[in-house]
Amino acid sequence: MQLIDPKHPAYQRLWVRIAIVAVCFGWAAVEIVGGDPFWAVLSAAAGAYAFYMLFWSFNPQPEAAAPAAAPDDDEEEPAAAERPSKDGQAK
Repeated sequence: MQLIDPKHPAYQRLWVRIAIVAVCFGWAAVEIVGGDPFWAVLSAAAGAYAFYMLFWSFNPQPEAAAPAAAPDDDEEEPAAAERPSKDGQAK
């Protein structure tokens, strides 16, 4: 079972991955200072799992470039001489 999907677009930025891991380990430190070792171990385990998924096994996929939009040949604009002027009459 995979709790973190490293292919999700939200994890493409490095600062997001660093923040997730830092918050988990930071919360573990808060729990240690607060004297609650159970929650400290759980937070540290979440941080270790996040580090493993977001850094160790992270394989970024290059963003596929979208193909340039080609104009349709069916819808050609009329030539400049055929366009009506602002008052509605052709020049």
